[in-house]
Amino acid sequence: MVKKLITSVPNRQRRDLLLGGGAATALSMIGMPSHAQSGELVVTNWGGDWNDRTVKFIEAPLVESKGIRIVRMLNLEPERKTKLLAERNLPRGTIDIAHFSGADAFELNEQGILETLDLSKIPNAKFLRPGLALPYFMPWVFGGVTLAYNPKFIKEAPTSFADLWNAAYAGKLGVLDQSFYNWIYMAALVGGGKMDNVEPGFAKLLEMKKTMRPRIYPTHQQLAAAFANEEIWISANYSARIAQWAKDGVSVKSAFPKEGAVTIVFGAVMPKKVRNRDAAYFYLNALLDPKGLGAYASASMYAPATTNADLTPEVRAAIDFTPEQTKMLNNTDYGYQAKNIAKWLEWWNKEFKG
Repeated sequence: MVKKLITSVPNRQRRDLLLGGGAATALSMIGMPSHAQSGELVVTNWGGDWNDRTVKFIEAPLVESKGIRIVRMLNLEPERKTKLLAERNLPRGTIDIAHFSGADAFELNEQGILETLDLSKIPNAKFLRPGLALPYFMPWVFGGVTLAYNPKFIKEAPTSFADLWNAAYAGKLGVLDQSFYNWIYMAALVGGGKMDNVEPGFAKLLEMKKTMRPRIYPTHQQLAAAFANEEIWISANYSARIAQWAKDGVSVKSAFPKEGAVTIVFGAVMPKKVRNRDAAYFYLNALLDPKGLGAYASASMYAPATTNADLTPEVRAAIDFTPEQTKMLNNTDYGYQAKNIAKWLEWWNKEFKG
């Protein structure tokens, strides 16, 4: 996901839009009340190609074409969280739908900010895969952290996260700073820990720092560039990202580790202070539209969270996990992560990067 801070509407114009109201137009969608959709919907999301695809495959054809005016507030997760926290005690907030990962949603729900979703108002939710949804979080795509390697220099595909410690790749290992927690999880799995016990991972990461001399990159884009210019040979990232890079011509392949991939789930939430509840439910249902989600998944290379997304067999084979791999996925313990992630970040910055 390209986490590039941009805004699609100038601050003053966005303020005016938020204070104003859209023309109320009666709309309908199969399975949804005909009176439910009208006016303006404020959606906060990541920017870059993530938002571009959301607009192209979901928002423009399935929501805006029905008369709902979407005001987009594009920024990073900390800004979204801060705004929702600041509006917690207001009579009414300024956001209707917010895109987050499952872990971010858990954290916000612990603060009492999120609405418990009424799935009867999201007909497409009946096709969600088991284990991805939460009462306050509706997933739409998911993926997993797998190994990334350049086949030009690494002839045999790596088979384990332990290959990230292979001395043959010293100085050619790339580490993604913005997903530091995934590196802690991977190190823990290699060191004998688990997703709810990462303590063994810290010693492994210090070993990596000493023996591998890793190159640290702030963003996905910079990590991709490092693969492209052959500055690095091996790393780990979301399988969807690796597939995107390969599709764009970068010499990189994905390898599923014997420990199992570390799962990431993306979706949307509705704050309790929602402005336009009916339109918000309409939007959530549109996110799971079989054709729209199929097109989004095909373009983003993330697997759809539903079982009925419209994908060709070839695309499904390229972006989804096999049944055997699905059983091996390492799911995040959101409570454990929320409790410890600030401490992990402090350690990462001081001990691993310092």
